[in-house]
Amino acid sequence: MFNTTFLERRPTDTAVPDNLFAAIEDLKQKLNAVILAHYYQNPDIQDIADCIGDSLELSRKAATTDADVIVFAGVHFMAETAKILNPEKQVLLPDINAGCSLADSCPPDAFAEFKAAYPDHLVISYINCSAAIKAMSDIICTSSNAVKIVNQIPPEQKIIFGPDRNLGRYVMAQTGREMVLWPGSCIVHETFSEKKIVELKIAHPDAEVIAHPECEPPVLRHANYIGSTSALLRYASQSPQNKFIVATEPGIIHQMQKQAAHKQFIPAPPMNDCACNECPFMRLNTLEKLYLCMRDRTPEVTIPEAMRSASERPIQRMLAMSI
Repeated sequence: MFNTTFLERRPTDTAVPDNLFAAIEDLKQKLNAVILAHYYQNPDIQDIADCIGDSLELSRKAATTDADVIVFAGVHFMAETAKILNPEKQVLLPDINAGCSLADSCPPDAFAEFKAAYPDHLVISYINCSAAIKAMSDIICTSSNAVKIVNQIPPEQKIIFGPDRNLGRYVMAQTGREMVLWPGSCIVHETFSEKKIVELKIAHPDAEVIAHPECEPPVLRHANYIGSTSALLRYASQSPQNKFIVATEPGIIHQMQKQAAHKQFIPAPPMNDCACNECPFMRLNTLEKLYLCMRDRTPEVTIPEAMRSASERPIQRMLAMSI
């Protein structure tokens, strides 16, 4: 099995300037770099990014950028996707440990055995997976376009969907298609408490619940609207409603507040009294690490060409089917 490599040359000088925003802007110009950031990043990283988005939006941006260096403020699989689509460009990730529980829940060797048990099935994989899983897939999807893509598959074609079982269940409900689901999940979206959401609804009867489809079915049953991170942002800013209980990683609330400052956004609480509704991997990236990775041009993502080309095909199919 091929492996993606994250090359890390540890800097001996970890000092950072007082004005990190100005220093990062200066490095961006010198490197001809673009900073892509997911909605779940810390607010200061979102504020300095050239493009903020969900996985589909960031994939599109990565596919069309004319920058020489892509700095991906996100997690491993996102940086890998940028490298898959831009083999000639340098792709940097601020923290080498910024992984993904969902991607980790689908080991390539185990998935290869799972796929072999269903030889007549088309493999649709959620973009939240490793490059090795993408290379074994026929089509990639995101939470923004999963329903649209499945609806384009002939009804007689059997489908394997992975690695997120909750997104798979939601797509099945929306499309009426039976699919074989890989039993993976996201630790953040599984941590929301149905009981606490009900308590919040009682305390805020004028609030709507908006939720990401990676959440568990009991949570989704209480949602007034279900959608990807970008869809939740769009809905919250355009809806006449003024109060929302937000069941996804609370990093998105920063953009919601920027687009609709007069509205109230309440993060859905986890089961325990912890910060478990925040992605621990996304939050490893900081403004300081972003500066250092650009200054020292490390950690860098590299992918063997055989894996890169194999994983690019299903991504390009997704982009073509998402127009």
